Amino acid sequence: MTVTLQAPPKTRRVVFPFPAIVGQEEMKLALLLNVIDPKIGGVMIMGDRGTGKSTTIRALADLLPEIEVVANDPFNSDPSDPDLMSDEVKQKLEQQIPLEIVKKKVTMVDLPLGATEDRVCGTIDIEKALSEGIKAFEPGLLAKANRGILYVDEVNLLDDHLVDVLLDSAASGWNTVEREGISIRHPARFVLVGSGNPEEGELRPQLLDRFGMHAEIHTVKEPTLRVQIVEQRSEFDRDPQAFYEKYLEQQIELQNRLVQAQKLLPQVTIDYELRVKISEVCAELNVDGLRGDIVTNRAAKALAAFEGRTEVTVDDIRRVIVLSLRHRLRKDPLESIDSGYKVEKSFARVFGLEIEE
Repeated sequence: MTVTLQAPPKTRRVVFPFPAIVGQEEMKLALLLNVIDPKIGGVMIMGDRGTGKSTTIRALADLLPEIEVVANDPFNSDPSDPDLMSDEVKQKLEQQIPLEIVKKKVTMVDLPLGATEDRVCGTIDIEKALSEGIKAFEPGLLAKANRGILYVDEVNLLDDHLVDVLLDSAASGWNTVEREGISIRHPARFVLVGSGNPEEGELRPQLLDRFGMHAEIHTVKEPTLRVQIVEQRSEFDRDPQAFYEKYLEQQIELQNRLVQAQKLLPQVTIDYELRVKISEVCAELNVDGLRGDIVTNRAAKALAAFEGRTEVTVDDIRRVIVLSLRHRLRKDPLESIDSGYKVEKSFARVFGLEIEE
């Protein structure tokens, strides 16, 4: 199926197009792989201020194809997948009540730093529930983010308890709200993207480990690239519509690749020998738990699907293993070696490859 991307109508705010973003390949790859397979578990982006983190994530949301949702449903329920639909929609289906289906853009929810748990998870109106005998639920940001992207800027400054709630929902695909013996749950499957500046403090290791991938981004040092980025930004600010249309063809092409990759993903296989070697790298690096093994396998498969292949290669693993493991290594405060380099070195040894110095 070929997707056609409409030029944004004049009423909609034009977003900087994803294919126009220069550099930051690590971040872009991690985001695209999570869109192909949301079960990778989200991306943590750590880097300097002003490196285009928010711009890239908004561009990604704009790039994604429209999805079919049940009309007037606060959870963006999928009309055909029971795992992505609310209990109310399931009941309608069981009673064979016809559903009104509409298409809408993938939602990107920005989580404000001062958000309360009620705002994030939703609230139950106890008075209404007791007086009228109905479960009166006011959906929160997790409901809105179902089947979309949830972006948390400065995630390292967010309350640990809230980060835990977000990670639990992202991993299980459900959000449960309980109050005074009343329990309500709804689907909440989204791509969780957190960003932060390392100067403002790190995330606790046990929370960091729960993010599928970890991308590090740095300010571009190459003067010609810096000039290119500045010029592009000026051109976009001058006439956003014309700039967007200039990249429309590349935008459509990339969107079609993502749609095809999502369809191809279930057929992608990874050889047993390669799986053993991935686990060997994780064991050699003393990675706690098995999340590192699982994420590396998933990410390698998603990359193969993105490139239109059904078999994972050693090169696929090489391109995703640092993103999947660097944040899971135990930190030695006295060590100056970059964790990404340690992962590359171990990968090269286990797979019998030369490492580029």
